Amino acid sequence: MRRLKKLLPKKFRKESVEIPVVRLHGAIMSGGNQFSKNLNLASVAELLDRAFSDKKAPAVAFSVNSPGGSPVQSRQIHNRIRQLAEEKDKEVIMFVEDVAASGGYMIACAGDEIYVDPSSIVGSIGVVSGGFGFPELLKKIGVERRVYTAGKNKSTLDPFMPEKKADIDRLKKLQLEIHQVFIDMVKASRGDRLNETDEMFTGAFWTGMQGKELGLVDDIGDMRAVLKEKFGEKTELKLIAQKRGLFGGRSQGVAAMLGGGLGASATENLGANLSQGFANTVEEKALWAQYGL
Repeated sequence: MRRLKKLLPKKFRKESVEIPVVRLHGAIMSGGNQFSKNLNLASVAELLDRAFSDKKAPAVAFSVNSPGGSPVQSRQIHNRIRQLAEEKDKEVIMFVEDVAASGGYMIACAGDEIYVDPSSIVGSIGVVSGGFGFPELLKKIGVERRVYTAGKNKSTLDPFMPEKKADIDRLKKLQLEIHQVFIDMVKASRGDRLNETDEMFTGAFWTGMQGKELGLVDDIGDMRAVLKEKFGEKTELKLIAQKRGLFGGRSQGVAAMLGGGLGASATENLGANLSQGFANTVEEKALWAQYGL
């Protein structure tokens, strides 16, 4: 269809503005496989490059729907978007769906503007670490724990040992440093649009309407309507999607799905991927559940 349009004399063409759209949906975690498609820099790098390579597009739009996850991956995605925006001289417009919280909001802050639905959830500017403790379990089942280390701080927060105050203090210090990085990114991105309150950087979260009042987002609006208002009624949206392989999935092939082999270890690799996928699914469900989703 596009080739046919080019063959028409210019006066008969229906000129329009095409805006690339990238979906950033899911929990933010490193790794991933056929059974667990995590949101991280590796999984979106090619999409970002393709979206920003459109020379005619004045902007790139993002649909964000994420409860957060890895602060490192969140920051890497944020930084890559900003780098490409400056290199290609593109405006970045973020549109939040259900939630952009914690690392999801950090990514949204890569936008020159952030739009939300009135019922979207935004914020959660904080850092959390979770785990489980089983200090009495091994004793009950008659198992002796043996750990050997070189370096007194090598084994910390062992789930089968009682918590140590020194370990907790060390973790808290790390969390505070990561939290400050997050706060600095939000302030740099939102600038004087922020209406800072005592709760803003406590990990609290708000609806889209409240987020607008606080200056965490710019306005209420859906993607199609906002882009048509900004770039004209003939504006068209072009979804930048993952390339598909022969069987409709990502173009990784069967070997990649099995973890790199079709020999005797294929079943073991498949089992490992399934197990990792299950663990990631549980973790992702927990992240979404924080926001009632």
